[in-house]
Amino acid sequence: MIIQRLLLLLLLPVLLIGCSTINSQSTLENRVGLLLEDTIDDQGWNSKGYQGLLNIHSNLNIDVVFMEDMNTEAKVSKAVEEFAESKVNLIFGHGRFYADLFTELGPKYPTIHFVSFNGEVDGDNVTSLHFDSYAMGFFAGMVAAAMSENGDVGAIAAFDWQPEVRGFHDGATLNNTKTTVHLKYVEDWTNSDRALSLFEELRQEGVDVFYPAGDGYHVEVIEEIRKEGLYAIGFVGDQTDLGESTVLTSTVQHVDYLYELVAKSYYKHELEAGNLRYDFQDGVISLGEFSSSIPEDIIVQIKEAVKTYIETGELPTEPIL
Repeated sequence: MIIQRLLLLLLLPVLLIGCSTINSQSTLENRVGLLLEDTIDDQGWNSKGYQGLLNIHSNLNIDVVFMEDMNTEAKVSKAVEEFAESKVNLIFGHGRFYADLFTELGPKYPTIHFVSFNGEVDGDNVTSLHFDSYAMGFFAGMVAAAMSENGDVGAIAAFDWQPEVRGFHDGATLNNTKTTVHLKYVEDWTNSDRALSLFEELRQEGVDVFYPAGDGYHVEVIEEIRKEGLYAIGFVGDQTDLGESTVLTSTVQHVDYLYELVAKSYYKHELEAGNLRYDFQDGVISLGEFSSSIPEDIIVQIKEAVKTYIETGELPTEPIL
């Protein structure tokens, strides 16, 4: 069953964003749609997409509509058809899953611009937003290795293609080549039972710092890490609230901010088709708050490395911790 929720406000005839004005169309013709593979209450990836949609609604004064559990080709095709009938002209598919589907659907709906994440797309009205997440994983690995007493750190990732997992490995081994990096894959974004099982395996192998890099299960895993008195690196959002002494820092993807940037570009006729990439330099990736458990000198060195990366695009190549 398709769950559809519509948010409406009385709209201003001219949309004001900061000091710039979007006036390419009447606001009555503007409506943004969002498709989610799961629900909005996951405290991670999906909730950030939903917050991004709310930002568009509140900051750009645009009607928005979203559908949850859009996780099959048939559901997506039906949803896009309904969006088209509702005069939606910008559709976000919140994940890699939608990339191929939007490439296929694009030619059928030339008046709609389709936007997905982290998958390769093609078409004049299709865009994919890619988080260049290798660097955030690299910094997470540096922190993890610096705080590991056993010299064993581990990532519980959803899939092996995630750039942040490669980054985590490389960052963890930069300062100490004797650090052992354990990598486990859930092969799913939301399978908490599988993720918790892998956590227990890694715990028994001596891992004492974990990077649960899956937005549908990371909260449950961090809660178990806290119970065991071990360390975690948060994922997607700043997870400090799950335990300041447990969560050393977080690799934060500011998806909600990116939604607003993209919508603003679209309604100003500036949104490019194709595969667009974003990183620390664009303000859409950052590290979260640092735990007081981390020595101050390590925090200073990590912050300096991030600053250098933002300014030069270069990651550390020699030990700095």
